[in-house]
Amino acid sequence: MSGSGTTADGDPPLQTAVWRLRSRACWTDAAALLEPHAASDPAAAIQRTALLTERCLYTGEGWTDAEDALRSTEALARSDDERGGAACERGHLAYASTLLGVRDRADEASVALSRAAALLAPTAPGRPLLDFRRGLIAQNIADSPQSARAAYRRAHAGAAARGDELLLSFTWRHLAALALQEGELAEARHGFAESLRIREELGYLVGTAPALISLAEAEPEPEAADRLRAEAGRLFRLLGGVPTWLAPHLGVPGPRPAAAS
Repeated sequence: MSGSGTTADGDPPLQTAVWRLRSRACWTDAAALLEPHAASDPAAAIQRTALLTERCLYTGEGWTDAEDALRSTEALARSDDERGGAACERGHLAYASTLLGVRDRADEASVALSRAAALLAPTAPGRPLLDFRRGLIAQNIADSPQSARAAYRRAHAGAAARGDELLLSFTWRHLAALALQEGELAEARHGFAESLRIREELGYLVGTAPALISLAEAEPEPEAADRLRAEAGRLFRLLGGVPTWLAPHLGVPGPRPAAAS
């Protein structure tokens, strides 16, 4: 759900509360606030599903809750935009399951995101997020960095056009990761720094530690890299060990690392 729920001026109180909970890794509480609305409002249902899927991605738990929310969302969807949004969430949940080694659902993820692409118009609000998620599939499952870069660039342009700062933090980070793999250190450092800056400005606490670790990987000065990792470790402990896949980067036993966020 990258990009929705931030506390921009004029946001409804409900969205402000949901964002604050989400940014502090309280996905279940945030989803509970949306539950009464999600019973009849497709947009709220999609947002609730996205929250519960993000919980799965960051903690490796809550799969049944996310699946139940997704099925309810799909049943509620009527328009092409709503069905496309629901398909995008199905693709993301299947991607998360595959990435974290819970169950291989790579084919399901690809089919669902392709369906979303067929349903969502090129100018639909959900198109940049869909492009970003197709990039994730290309990068982390299909091992196709060129396709991933193209998808991330489309998502980046769309997020910039819509003023979606949080999604920009994700596209900056993943484009930087591709640059780092190719040895483009200055480009990688710039992208990681932009991602970190945005997340700190938005108060996206749960996404700040991964951004710090990424920037540390592109930092040529060992002392500066150590400071970044130390701050990431502090935030990781503050949030009770979330995201769980960050643990190996901090010398803590845990699940295998993943470029999930």
